[in-house]
Amino acid sequence: MEKPILNVEDLYYVYGNGKSALDGVSVDIYEGDKIAVIGSNGSGKSTFFLNINGVFTPEQGKIIYRGTVVNKKNLKELRKKIGIVFQDADNQIIASTVRAEVGFGPMNLKIPKDEVLKRVDEALAYMNISDFKDRPPHYLSGGEKKRVTIAGIIAMKSEIIIFDEPTASLDPLNAMMLEEVLDKLGLEGKTMLISTHDVDFAYRWAKRVLVFCQGKIIADGTPLEIFQNTEILKQANLKQPTMMEVYELLVEKHLLEDTKAYPKNIQEFKKILEK
Repeated sequence: MEKPILNVEDLYYVYGNGKSALDGVSVDIYEGDKIAVIGSNGSGKSTFFLNINGVFTPEQGKIIYRGTVVNKKNLKELRKKIGIVFQDADNQIIASTVRAEVGFGPMNLKIPKDEVLKRVDEALAYMNISDFKDRPPHYLSGGEKKRVTIAGIIAMKSEIIIFDEPTASLDPLNAMMLEEVLDKLGLEGKTMLISTHDVDFAYRWAKRVLVFCQGKIIADGTPLEIFQNTEILKQANLKQPTMMEVYELLVEKHLLEDTKAYPKNIQEFKKILEK
């Protein structure tokens, strides 16, 4: 049986004001997972990410990376392996040039300079921002800044990449470009967790969905399993993806045969209608 790359066991986290943010969260993450993490604001998604990345220290519970329990002594190793792309790129960018920003993480890991330069050039090319390398990142557009922050994580060669609301504040064109990058990373077998309020994106992109509600994971399953479960959606204050709603409406009106082959995008919908 395949072993998880990351085990989270009975995780609790309480903020300084006494508010509980995580309440006994347990989940196994497997290599190559494409996980959408959904739930309303304040449900615990971002706090969960900051715990498994080592930014926050849980009050109780274990984080186990490749069979080793994470503690203060090996926390740096965890941060090498689990990279996080924050929702607001301006909160993450600190360097004076794009090249320096992308190289900041690898330099902090004490990687030899020649290797850092090689990784930076590769990451810039991967994100198609090599032309920006000498520009100040704070003068770039929102979409360009997002690509810079992702390039920084790629340069670190993180095994797991966490994205906190990656499409927030992006226009439709940049959101589509970002989704193409995520698809590319997925095809390369990268393990990814993405928090999002966009159920349409979660439905078409993810292979697995975690639903957070009041600091707990209340559901863990395939997109179809999750979004067909009306009780879970109601409890987490979520709605069905548009494609599923339209499909079920057409079936209800006897305009489409119910084959249970729910489409995830327009292209799949067209194929169903052409049959």
